[in-house]
Amino acid sequence: MGAGTVTLFLCGDVMLGRGVDQILPHPGDPALREESVRDARGYVELAEAVNGPIPRPVPFPWPWGRALEVLEEAAPDVRIVNLETSVTRSGAFAPGKAVHYRMCPANVPALTAARPDVCVLANNHVLDFGRPGLRETLEVLAGAGLGTAGAGRDDGAAYAPAVVPVAGGRVLVFALGMMSSGIHPGWAATEERSGVAFLAEPSPAAAEAVVRRIQGTKRPGDVVVVSVHWGSNWGHHVPRGQIDFAHALVDGGADVVHGHSSHHPRPVEMYRGRPVLYGCGDFVDDYEGITGYEEYRDELRLACLLSVGADTGRTAALRMVPLRARRMRLEAAPPEEREWLRETLDRVSDADIALDAAGALTVPCAGP
Repeated sequence: MGAGTVTLFLCGDVMLGRGVDQILPHPGDPALREESVRDARGYVELAEAVNGPIPRPVPFPWPWGRALEVLEEAAPDVRIVNLETSVTRSGAFAPGKAVHYRMCPANVPALTAARPDVCVLANNHVLDFGRPGLRETLEVLAGAGLGTAGAGRDDGAAYAPAVVPVAGGRVLVFALGMMSSGIHPGWAATEERSGVAFLAEPSPAAAEAVVRRIQGTKRPGDVVVVSVHWGSNWGHHVPRGQIDFAHALVDGGADVVHGHSSHHPRPVEMYRGRPVLYGCGDFVDDYEGITGYEEYRDELRLACLLSVGADTGRTAALRMVPLRARRMRLEAAPPEEREWLRETLDRVSDADIALDAAGALTVPCAGP
């Protein structure tokens, strides 16, 4: 961290379950209830058919690959990931769902390898094995010393921010999940029931409620991140309601809006000196070999690094390091793929996006 700044690492969906779980040292039950794939090892075979053999078992850090070097080089003060999987041995599949993700609790070192400070849980897979699965997930993460936001034993815990102390203040991470990402309203946490921090839609009233929580918690020197799981899986269009919601959060005290759910990066915006990442895309998953949306190049991933002024909340630098998933491991994206990402995001974003000398995407920011 530089003088008066906090460096954050943000990424999109970290899906260590299903096929990824099967290549780790302690694979769980591979049974699935999907229409076309009934065994999680099938996703490993799909990946191998495209990019070659994957050793089994792989070491715990394997899925992160080059991302761990990026983190080591950037030395962020706070690391925030959207953990989109249950961490449970439960076999109680949530009814009415087409896809379920679970990682064996014994494989949690594959998560701690990246040393996240906060695991966002307000998403559409954390209750894939019901409330008992959520309880086990929370227990395993707490036992591993990992902070969580966006799900809890009741609404008070689910809606409360994760608090990470930093020099001169704190980073507060509020996490929310919306119905547009596939979260069932019945997953919402209540006063008497565990669940996720749920919003039906990005309405002005919903934004006001989040702003009240921010203003009731934020102190001078704090940096506030609002992490939101929202929107469809594919496409670059951002609905007006999401834009208005993000702007209202910033107007009310949020310093970063961290959006995710789409399988590829979506537009980036600087609003009043604060970044709005409408969709960070996937980061770690088992999607290699799945066809149908090749135009979006979902094998390309972004590690987002922000330097935020602790006294002003304004972002002084935003770099996004392009990576590529291959053999269920992140590697450096080659120059032509970095340029494709730059051109694509520059075209769809309300920001001028360039490549720096190191091959990272950069966004112009106001000074802290």
